Amino acid sequence: MTKTGFLPVTMDELRETGVEQPDFVYVNGDAYVDHPSFGAAIITRILEHAGYSVAMLAQPDWKTDRDFMRFGRPKLAFLVSAGNIDSMVAHYTSAKKKRSDDAYSAGNKAGKRPDRAVIVYCQKIRKIYGNDVPILIGGLEASLRRFAHYDYWDDSVHPSVLLESGADILSFGMGEHSMLELAALLRDGVPVSEIRDVRGTCYLCDPAETPFGAAECPSFEQVRDSKPAYAKACRIQYDQQDEVYGKRIIQRHGSRMLVQNPPATSLTQQEFDDLYKLPFQRMYHPMYEAEGGVPAIKEVRFSITHNRGCFGFCNFCSIALHQGRRMTMRSEQSVIDEAKYLTTLPDFKGYLHDVGGPTANFRHPSCEKQLKFGLCKGKKCLAPEPCKNMTVDHKDYLHLLRKLRNIPKIKRVFIRSGIRYDYLLADKDDEFFRELVRYHVSGQLKVAPEHCSNRVLDKMGKPHIEYYKAFQKRFYELTKSMNMEQYLVPYLMSSHPGSTMQDAIALAVFLKEEGIRPEQVQDFYPTPGTISTCMFHTGLDPYTMEPVYVPRTPKEKAEQRAMLQYFKPENHALIRQALIKAGRRDLIGSGPHCLVPADPHAAQGTHAQKGGRPQKPGNRPAHGKPNGRTQNGQRPQKHGGAQQRQRRK
Repeated sequence: MTKTGFLPVTMDELRETGVEQPDFVYVNGDAYVDHPSFGAAIITRILEHAGYSVAMLAQPDWKTDRDFMRFGRPKLAFLVSAGNIDSMVAHYTSAKKKRSDDAYSAGNKAGKRPDRAVIVYCQKIRKIYGNDVPILIGGLEASLRRFAHYDYWDDSVHPSVLLESGADILSFGMGEHSMLELAALLRDGVPVSEIRDVRGTCYLCDPAETPFGAAECPSFEQVRDSKPAYAKACRIQYDQQDEVYGKRIIQRHGSRMLVQNPPATSLTQQEFDDLYKLPFQRMYHPMYEAEGGVPAIKEVRFSITHNRGCFGFCNFCSIALHQGRRMTMRSEQSVIDEAKYLTTLPDFKGYLHDVGGPTANFRHPSCEKQLKFGLCKGKKCLAPEPCKNMTVDHKDYLHLLRKLRNIPKIKRVFIRSGIRYDYLLADKDDEFFRELVRYHVSGQLKVAPEHCSNRVLDKMGKPHIEYYKAFQKRFYELTKSMNMEQYLVPYLMSSHPGSTMQDAIALAVFLKEEGIRPEQVQDFYPTPGTISTCMFHTGLDPYTMEPVYVPRTPKEKAEQRAMLQYFKPENHALIRQALIKAGRRDLIGSGPHCLVPADPHAAQGTHAQKGGRPQKPGNRPAHGKPNGRTQNGQRPQKHGGAQQRQRRK
């Protein structure tokens, strides 16, 4: 460790540690932030703790060779990651427009990493150091592109990133166990070409060397040319993504065979606790101070991760294929110790911003069966309705939150990461619900109904809208009984596979009836590896092979998006056209049920009359629902090494 407490980022700092040649050079597409919400920080700290020397090469200039030569050739391997999210998601909106900012770069400046960063970095390393230097790739970008995959930005199917990058081994998932095992093998002199049996890794081999007993996907060439073959491959990949029963998966790529070993086993609670004892600086590197720091730290600086994994298993979410559906929980004492440490930091103001994870209120496995037999193939624990075998219990989480509230110097403990309201409603004891409302909501509680059409929700893998309505009703009953002014902020998604224009209209009507006016909405973003992306590309549901309607044209996407913001005058002309085309003229006019006025000029008058501003907190009608616009921003930062949902607008 250097004088700053961070890993060395220059050769001089490396020499300060007494090392001339590091065991590993970690090439990172993000700015260097040493916080356990960042995958690069976790992997480098566990390697350091295990006795390896690691140098950090953050956001190297890929247009020249100089940065990649900073530390020379490592003793054991280059480790390459695009960062906390896919580099293409970091660079482009769902409309494929270039972003002007980047929260994972100093000064929020875009353009500090290349498109498809894993491939570019690896090819640069190969050019400089040749084919005999070991390269291991990991992180979210590599993990979700490990098989042949649909690339939304090119609108084509790409081969495995392992093939395109020229790397030797791909580590998928969270990576702690597999990284330590790989490091030990390399340290012991095992050639990287002979490393074959590490769980949680992929490699390429000659087809004649393919291991027996694997589940075989249709080949790259087949999934590239056949959409049914692509859908079949998607199902196989998800069905084997369980650490209990998951088999090896193989997929031929021309003259090479891609082999995915079974997923790595989850961390034990002790291992999870020990991870958070490592000497993270919990801040961006001081070299970024002059540029204003790295914005991504703000959301997690005073947040705590208490769990990992998610058995919610939404189809558009990448967690199931990356972290997995099995829950891992830190011990209560570990979380309390972290909270006490946070209170000692000079910029702590008394507020824990979040005590959560991918889904905040999961603190147990989905059921006892899961631990012994794994999670059910092709089924969801919560959708379309909660499984009767699911264990529903908030007592442990509630006990933890109560202890955190009583720590000196802590004024409030908020929950800002996802709450599964259907899981909450399934709890017969509403004690957690009551305390959530009373103590843990910072004015607004963000929840994710996503849509109101049950046909669309089925394609999303989400619970039916009746669960959201029941939750909403009870939430406002509780806030009213406690004389509190709090609001639900629903996340909504337009143009998801399965959503017709009639479904988009139904959602607009639902929003008007409920008094919800979202300032922002999320267009479906087909990110690599998800089930929803498979449906987008193939027009097929991979679990039924039935056709799925997919909104594809920019015009229809714009119309569906506009429907969710029917109240904005600039959307009225587009909405009128869509309503007429859909045969819903009844929603055009001045009636209370209408979405847009018939007269284009009436919209301006109405908007000016109402002022066009978000309503102030406290202006709630008698029935307890929020009146006026609600702020539907991006999802909160997810913990455990990656912003898993990749829900950037």
